[in-house]
Amino acid sequence: MMTIDFNKSKNGLVPAIIQDANTKNVLMLGYMNEEAFNKTKETKKVTFFSRSKNRLWMKGEESGNVLNVVDIKVDCDNDSILIQANPYGPTCHKGSDTCWNETNTQNFGFLTELENIIYNRIENSDPSESYVSSLFEKGINKIAQKVGEEAIEVVIEAKDNNNKLFLDESADLLFHYLILLQAKGFKLNDIVNVLKNRH
Repeated sequence: MMTIDFNKSKNGLVPAIIQDANTKNVLMLGYMNEEAFNKTKETKKVTFFSRSKNRLWMKGEESGNVLNVVDIKVDCDNDSILIQANPYGPTCHKGSDTCWNETNTQNFGFLTELENIIYNRIENSDPSESYVSSLFEKGINKIAQKVGEEAIEVVIEAKDNNNKLFLDESADLLFHYLILLQAKGFKLNDIVNVLKNRH
């Protein structure tokens, strides 16, 4: 059972952080009193206590850009709320995906950074100075062949007991697979969406 200490602040408000349930990006921060929290749980639509309007305010009540609740968590001190939600439309009243003017896209940390590096090398590097650019210039057949070679090396190392070699070959396979995805016009997120649909 969730217990929230609404008495820690004089106005009975606690911060509510809204996070996209899929991308895990933080969308906005608002405040809830006990009534707003109960309304959020009841309707499954994020409802805040608006300090400027001095009343309950369902996010999207005018714009239609509601936040549909997926999960609610309370922090270790019972004085702040994390709500995972599915946004319908942009979250910020200024029209951006988040209140920090960020695009709410899936991010896989370093793998996303690596995808961007590969893209930049393909677009902006001289093939004589960039392995990625030179491989890309050789065409889809060569890229696919390289992925096949790396896959075979992973299988060989998986049957052995040298963990370092197995991890090195696995990294090579993933790296070349990211190049192949871009050569086919896709990104890692497209594969994740297929896996989600299968799940």
